[in-house]
Amino acid sequence: MDRPWHRQWPEGVPKTIDVPEIPLHELLRRAAQAHGARPAIRFYGRQTTYRELDDAADRFAAGLRKIGVGRGDRVSLVLPNTPHFFVAFFGVLRAGGIVVQTNPLYTGRELEQLWADAGVETAIALDLFWPSVAKARAGRLKRVVIADVAEYLRTPLRQLYPIKKRRDLKKQGHWPLEIPAEPDVLRFADLLGTPAERDREPAIRPSEDIAVLQYTGGTTGTPKGAMLTHRNLVANALQTAAWLPEKGPGQERFLGAIPLFHVYGLTTVMLAPLTLGAEVVLHPNPREIEAILKLINKTRPTIFPGVPTMYIGILRHPKVTKYDLRSVKVCISGAAPLPNEVRHEWEKVTGGRIVEGYGLTEASPVTHANPLVGTVKEGIGLPFPDTDCRIVDPEEPTREVPLGGVGELAIAGPQVMKGYWNKPSETADVLKDGWLLTGDIARMDEDGYFFIVDRKKDMILCSGYNVYPREVEEVLFMHPAVAEAAAIGVPDAYRGETVKAFVILKAGTTATEDEVVAFCKERLAPFKVPKGVEFVTVLPKSLVGKVLRRELRERELARAKKPG
Repeated sequence: MDRPWHRQWPEGVPKTIDVPEIPLHELLRRAAQAHGARPAIRFYGRQTTYRELDDAADRFAAGLRKIGVGRGDRVSLVLPNTPHFFVAFFGVLRAGGIVVQTNPLYTGRELEQLWADAGVETAIALDLFWPSVAKARAGRLKRVVIADVAEYLRTPLRQLYPIKKRRDLKKQGHWPLEIPAEPDVLRFADLLGTPAERDREPAIRPSEDIAVLQYTGGTTGTPKGAMLTHRNLVANALQTAAWLPEKGPGQERFLGAIPLFHVYGLTTVMLAPLTLGAEVVLHPNPREIEAILKLINKTRPTIFPGVPTMYIGILRHPKVTKYDLRSVKVCISGAAPLPNEVRHEWEKVTGGRIVEGYGLTEASPVTHANPLVGTVKEGIGLPFPDTDCRIVDPEEPTREVPLGGVGELAIAGPQVMKGYWNKPSETADVLKDGWLLTGDIARMDEDGYFFIVDRKKDMILCSGYNVYPREVEEVLFMHPAVAEAAAIGVPDAYRGETVKAFVILKAGTTATEDEVVAFCKERLAPFKVPKGVEFVTVLPKSLVGKVLRRELRERELARAKKPG
């Protein structure tokens, strides 16, 4: 069916994609067959070829089977952007398991909640995150596989790294790092030493079998695991790769600084590059802006998927002019709105093209982007190949609104999830007759370009991460002095939004802003911790007693507009 955006379709980009019926891990095997000797990963100067990566994934899969991981088992990856993530991800899939994407910054409490919902019995974690893993594993996990960054470092960094690790852990109060020598605590390197057993790889039904549980949330704050099938992720990898300017195999180099545990990073930094035979330059900490500047200057990446906070951090860095960034030809910005002034400034500094994209966890995640060749508009651009979209009445999603009208964005395509893990009711709320209701209010212009107007959800977008108010509020209510609490997102020039808490204290108690923030830091990942706390005597509520977060947001916006 012809749609308005087809009239503006970017030159060289196919409108449809032939999605092969293959397991997701077959992408790596095909890349190794076609580009075996080419570098797949570069990590602190050490390169791993496609053939070496493929062999490592096979051996790790055999190691997982040996310790009891089998078909359908959920395996949590508590890993940053290191080569371990690539090996573990594909190893889990080849063992027949399901990858449970996990933010390594989660506290023990948050890990325990996630693992309980997913039914996780195996975790693969970097040793630096052992303190949180140890708190959550009791009575929950059958086994933990521990990795060490030094395993993928060159000499002399391999010798120097233990000194840095000790210093960092001392600052956090986690030194000495005591990892017990127990039968259920295993070493990544030992599993990697297992002989490969390709003939034991289980058969996969790509359209039915789940490859990844990617957790998201909603207005209730209840965690929901989006079931992304093998076909969903293969399709989105191919869709993303097709959007990029056409080049020969192996000619692109991606900067891999956005987290792989985030579905945006998973697709744009790991899976799409595989389909292109590209090299990925990994960096484990997206907040280390100067280190990223040095990495760009030294390794000359051509494609830089990122989030607005990273691009802003680079542009505002006092030493930005000392580094050559002109190798970067393409940037697709996701996870949060890209300010137009940032786009213009980035293109001026680098000479490359930066465009805003759009997606959501439930769509693997990318569905829209501005064209890299063609007209760019200040919105989320055009739908990806094989992606159909419409604007529907939020109250009656079967009714499409007239062209130019405002309504809820609905999406259909091969990247749309199977549903939510063990949540049929929530699944039925968002999947309607093959259409995914995004919860975002949008409009489409006469050229088929889409623009996000507002969010139905109360979700807070903080540095590209999703924060759900109820998660923060539940922790605030744990504080002995807190009677009532509400959390909202407030505008932040760098992070997009930050969390602000409104607190009513119990009669006869006292608490300071610093005390409340410190309390939250012990129980929430850093990006979820309120950056400000306002003590109030009353919270705006509806007639049925529901706190009206929208009124709080409107108050904050009004304050921000007042001079002085």
